[in-house]
Amino acid sequence: MEKGKILIKVVCSCISAGTELGVLTRSKKPLIQRAWEQPEKVKKVFDSLREEGLSITYAKIKNKIESGTPMGYSASGIVIDIGEGVDRFFQGDRVCAAGVGYAHHAEYISVPQNLVMKIPDEVSFEEASTVALGGIAIQGVRRANLQLGEFGVVFGAGILGLITTQTLIASGIRTSVVDIDPHRLEIAKKLGAEQVINANEENSVEKIINWTDGYGADGVIFTASTQEDEPLSQCFQMTRKKGTVVLVGVSGSKIRREDIYTKELDFLVSTSYGPGRYDTDYEEKGVDYPYAYVRWTENRNMKEYLRQIQNKHVKLDCLIEQIYPIEKITEAFESLSNKTPRPLIVLLHYGLPEEGQTLNYASNQTVYKNTQYTKKSIINVAIIGAGNFATGMHLPNFASLKDKYSIHAVMDHSSERASFVGEQYKARYVTTCFEEIINDKDVDLVFITTRHDSHATYCIKAINAGKHVFVEKPLAICQEELEQIKQFYTQGNHGKPILMVGFNRRFSRYLTEIKKHTDGRINPLFIRYRMNAGLLPSNHWVYQTGGRIIGEACHMIDTVSFLTNSPVESICVESLIPKTEQYQPSDNKMVLLQYKDGSVAGIEYFSVGSKDFGKEYMEVHFDGKTIVLDDYKSLKGYGIKIKEIKTNTSQKGHYEELKVFYDSITGKNPEWPIPLSDLIQTTEITFLIK
Repeated sequence: MEKGKILIKVVCSCISAGTELGVLTRSKKPLIQRAWEQPEKVKKVFDSLREEGLSITYAKIKNKIESGTPMGYSASGIVIDIGEGVDRFFQGDRVCAAGVGYAHHAEYISVPQNLVMKIPDEVSFEEASTVALGGIAIQGVRRANLQLGEFGVVFGAGILGLITTQTLIASGIRTSVVDIDPHRLEIAKKLGAEQVINANEENSVEKIINWTDGYGADGVIFTASTQEDEPLSQCFQMTRKKGTVVLVGVSGSKIRREDIYTKELDFLVSTSYGPGRYDTDYEEKGVDYPYAYVRWTENRNMKEYLRQIQNKHVKLDCLIEQIYPIEKITEAFESLSNKTPRPLIVLLHYGLPEEGQTLNYASNQTVYKNTQYTKKSIINVAIIGAGNFATGMHLPNFASLKDKYSIHAVMDHSSERASFVGEQYKARYVTTCFEEIINDKDVDLVFITTRHDSHATYCIKAINAGKHVFVEKPLAICQEELEQIKQFYTQGNHGKPILMVGFNRRFSRYLTEIKKHTDGRINPLFIRYRMNAGLLPSNHWVYQTGGRIIGEACHMIDTVSFLTNSPVESICVESLIPKTEQYQPSDNKMVLLQYKDGSVAGIEYFSVGSKDFGKEYMEVHFDGKTIVLDDYKSLKGYGIKIKEIKTNTSQKGHYEELKVFYDSITGKNPEWPIPLSDLIQTTEITFLIK
């Protein structure tokens, strides 16, 4: 991958009706006519003839004409590779890109990082593919420098004009729009323009003068495209004394001195997306301008445009009028020439992954959605393993959610224990045979709470039987078991049941509150998570079934990964080396996780601490703020306004995870409670550090 560049798998690209149609129109003209319209190029030909001769000049011209030029300059997609020196983007990021010669109509594009912007979650690929147009419009508004409550005129209601209109309105500018197309003026009115003027039917200058109490507009932004001189002259005439006219579009080349001299008007040109445009150091070499001295570069302008879409200040629903699959690219361009009225924005769509499988370009990550809804109001649950944790935690929670779950069956190797629990929770039947459970068509959910070494075995059998599965952590205790689960979900997409692992912390009210704030961060997270696990006797069953890192520290890994929402890039582990056999290195580890978004999490898992000391403690630091979670009993913020929570007991999300799981099973929420990629990543990390 080329240094400083980002390889993007394009999802959508935006056709520029003005620029690209102009190129196509010129390409259809006879060569002599094209030469006549571009005399500066004719001069270059004569210079080449004089210096290099006929044969070389002819070869150059022939190659130039026949090779063509990539078209397009605004697109969106997914990052699949990054070059050396790129530090703001990672594989799998949703991004958009701008720039002639870079963001053209193609399935894959390589773009310098200063011309690439991340797409906010609330913004679609379709919306983001217009980013170049948005950057142009915003730069025009900045050049006009209009203030709250002033009068602004947008002259030309094309794509740029209608985006400019919305940006002015969002800035508190009283906005009037001038055009000759009734359809586009109607859209401008719907978007909130205070006044629209059809220049074919009304005197636009008089209307603006009257609208502004006789003073004239404070600023006019010219977004039309014409070879005539009169429209720009009208813009000067409708502007107040010492006002501003900004040229964003294309106008005839003649300017009458009397239009601007007597009023002492400022006539400004807006250069594309803003500062940095046409600067090789900025665009190609990635050298940014100092923030304090150049507040709004082209990249920052386009980021702001995406934020305006995110906040619904710029709406594109009525502007994006046609979306064509890439196979119909010819039809897409023809629609801009042949259809009446001509579509405002036409997009090319290169296709998204099939439903249930997303973003397979950048990594092997697969995102599953529930396509096998259980259309019941009450979910029948089969409990596998009626031990202390199931009876002390999960079964009471099920009882309090009886409007959502029913204990249908209980299976345990101890028939006495199964009978006791089954009778207590009014199960239909109890059994010691797992096959009876998976062969029961009335069982919707298999809930596995046995010892760790049996989790994967039961899980694999249950998902192969088409049952939704909840398995208490861990999901598996070795890579071989995990590979069987991965293989089941990677072979085809259809009719796959949901797999849920009991990583309950992420569903707690404490983590829900923390994530509200960390999701809005600007910089990566710096996390410290401590678990004072307590001492267990060396003959405890957990050491024969995978160990404590796999069985318990997985909670910590899932929690910090949930907050960063980024893949782990590197892992560093150190273990305590005890002098006595009372303590074990496997119980006392310090782990450092580096995430692809730049976040760092330090995890301390130990058994050498005092039993009188709190069990779990987490600090989250970012953007000059700190959030402290103490044992899931209290939450406190420093430098941040956070809902401070206090509870008498540790509230770790066991109840909440069942509610979220229910919504997924029944189809109320098609997303899995925890993405499969997270389940796999957490489990594989525990294998590495155990």
